[in-house]
Amino acid sequence: MKELTILCAVLLLGANVRAGVAAAVDTTDATNDFYDNTETTALDLPALEIAGEVSNPGAVDLTKLTKRSVIVKETLLDAENKDKFTGAYRYDGYSLFDILNLSVLNKKNKGEFPPIIDLYVEVENKKGEKVVFSWGELYYPVNLHKIIVATDVSRIVPSKTKDLWPLPEAPRLVAANDLVTERNISDPVKITVRSYPRSFPVEKGMSPMYSPAVKLFSGAEKVGELADYPAELKTDTFNTIFYGRGKGIHSTSPFTGVMLKDALKPYYPFKRANLRAGLFCVTAKDGYRSAVSYSELFNRNDQQEFLLVKTAPDADGGLFSLFPAPDFFSDRAIRSITEIHFGD
Repeated sequence: MKELTILCAVLLLGANVRAGVAAAVDTTDATNDFYDNTETTALDLPALEIAGEVSNPGAVDLTKLTKRSVIVKETLLDAENKDKFTGAYRYDGYSLFDILNLSVLNKKNKGEFPPIIDLYVEVENKKGEKVVFSWGELYYPVNLHKIIVATDVSRIVPSKTKDLWPLPEAPRLVAANDLVTERNISDPVKITVRSYPRSFPVEKGMSPMYSPAVKLFSGAEKVGELADYPAELKTDTFNTIFYGRGKGIHSTSPFTGVMLKDALKPYYPFKRANLRAGLFCVTAKDGYRSAVSYSELFNRNDQQEFLLVKTAPDADGGLFSLFPAPDFFSDRAIRSITEIHFGD
């Protein structure tokens, strides 16, 4: 009879989760789920507005969307710019993927550059704080729905120490792939879609295409240049299935290069403002470009890094290209990188 009772509890918990109903607290470890052992606290349903480069702006009806769950170890920067752990939580809520899914894009620069990979999303809260995500960060990853607007939270309590981290008291934007969680801001109210504001000349079909160096900019100021791998950096090799959204399979060959974040580290400091709202634009010789947020490049907790790949001298598509390991599609793999811009 005891075994039957436990089985029923497991089935009930599973059914509740699949139906989107708050599951009962599992105080007896009836399931193998570590993340259902504490009470879930509601954080209210926020009133969200979508604005910017979309044809159908306006209020978001969250009640029509599916709830998602993420697990997060939250860490913030202290006064000395060092990370300080603040708690471990399971958040339930609505992903930015789903919230923006029916938005009809209307890019300001679509006449010059129709592809969507130079788009980014700015999320603002009641205090006027703003954080930034690239469009690729939302819609291209292998692991989707990792950025949510949380309406429920529960602690992930260590079984021995029983540490009870303070619970948030308001709806919360949560970026589950961030190592330092500075983009987790409370009371989000507005989501604005934008295209990268800088213009670049486009020359489709350029062949051969080659850029001997990558110029690095911060705003209008040139801050550096990469004509080779930095001598102190080691290379890594990533095995991949290289698959494009339009042309499908390209290759199954591995990519070897250095971590882009390590090559850029001397020029773009790791600090709160950059973690929250920093944005790069990686640009090719032919004007192809992609937005990459500072946090998705410098601040990952999943080790799915961006590689800077060097070709043979004078190779078509060289000297440097970008390999975005976090992405399912290859669209943000920029060849013949000529400039990397930070800020606008």
